[in-house]
Amino acid sequence: MINVKRLTVITLCFSSLSYGLHAQEEQPVQWTLQDCIDYALEQNITLRKNRINAESSAIDVKTAKAALFPSLSFSTSQNVVNRPYQESSSFISGSEVLRSSSKTSYNGNYGLNAQWTVYNGNKRLKTIKQEKLNNRVAELEVATSENSMEESITQTYIQILYAAESVKVNENTLAVSEAQRDRGRELLSAGSISKADQAQLEAQVSTDRYQLVTAQATLQDYKLQLKQLLELDGEEEMNLYLPTLDDSKVLSPLPSKADVYHSALALRPEIESSKLNVQSSELGINIARAGYMPSISLSAGIGTNNTSGSDFTFAQQVKNGWNNSLGLSVSVPIFNNRQTKSAVQKAKLQHKTSMLDLLDEQKTLYKTIEGLWLDANSAQQRFAAAQEKLRSTSISYELISEQFNLGMKNTVELLTEKNNLLSAQQEMLQSKYMAILNTQLLKFYEGEKIVISE
Repeated sequence: MINVKRLTVITLCFSSLSYGLHAQEEQPVQWTLQDCIDYALEQNITLRKNRINAESSAIDVKTAKAALFPSLSFSTSQNVVNRPYQESSSFISGSEVLRSSSKTSYNGNYGLNAQWTVYNGNKRLKTIKQEKLNNRVAELEVATSENSMEESITQTYIQILYAAESVKVNENTLAVSEAQRDRGRELLSAGSISKADQAQLEAQVSTDRYQLVTAQATLQDYKLQLKQLLELDGEEEMNLYLPTLDDSKVLSPLPSKADVYHSALALRPEIESSKLNVQSSELGINIARAGYMPSISLSAGIGTNNTSGSDFTFAQQVKNGWNNSLGLSVSVPIFNNRQTKSAVQKAKLQHKTSMLDLLDEQKTLYKTIEGLWLDANSAQQRFAAAQEKLRSTSISYELISEQFNLGMKNTVELLTEKNNLLSAQQEMLQSKYMAILNTQLLKFYEGEKIVISE
């Protein structure tokens, strides 16, 4: 009997443990902001393409370095010649004059050739430097895309936080409206309000329910935008972790625009990329000018041949036909239909364009930082004002609501004050999350990591 009880207890314990583990397995994983960013940086198709481009540019660097070394090639040719109307024929193989009574003759040539450009105006060395710069620019393009992706995800994530809190506000507003409608029915039964007043209360419930549905639809739309940014499948559900952000984070001190801008100039990959493009364009001018310089090349080769109609064997023919060659060639450009001059002029124009691109990137960066700072500062001021407005509106609404319950205020006054309260709540939420977003982005441009937590 005791063993049966023990067995029952053990069975129940294992059942409870199994149920707990099963429930833990089925619990959906929550996505934090950092989870979303990490996933996008790893899986985003555009970023993966940019990384492939960076790998391709690294191969171009290896190709440019390989141009410093000689090239080596092997060549062979095999020929069969048929002379149907000749009884005999003679042909030359190397330095031998061969005769054959066959109408068909065969010959083969074999050669191993090396070519090395000794000097071409330092074009190869400058090309290597340019390809290295291009490779670095390609890597910076990846970093630029990563920053852009992180900013977009952060913006959408904070919009989701705002929309989620807006839904809560609308739910509370609807609950209050329903309570006021129920209280209105009691007052209508007591003869304290008219049917018209009660109809307004009923209409307000319908309006608040519509606003709630709209807020819920907005929240779902932002979640869909986040899924699209992460390029998740449409059927895959996202269970987002939505922290409640404390109001104290809203009024954190802002860094100065000048400090953020100077930090961004030293850290942002798009600025460094533009600077490297300027250096690359300067090398492009030097590479184009190398077309004015003479080029010197060395060549070397070994070769042999064999043919039919000879009294020698194949090995003897190869040995007898063996030849070595060594050559030096110098090419001096005199007139090449303006190609070099045009290339130099275009390279100079490209340099001017890259300088303007750098200036444009710097101005765009300052404009972005200035806009973020102004938006953050304005949102903080609006938030402080919205807090005061919400405090006074809440007190006024509570007084009007109490007076309405006592039959001292009419429906119009109650609904007006209630709408004022809802408007103040929405204004505070909007300024709160706008301030948090722009403050975080300012810190991101300054080189800090984006952190959204309770």
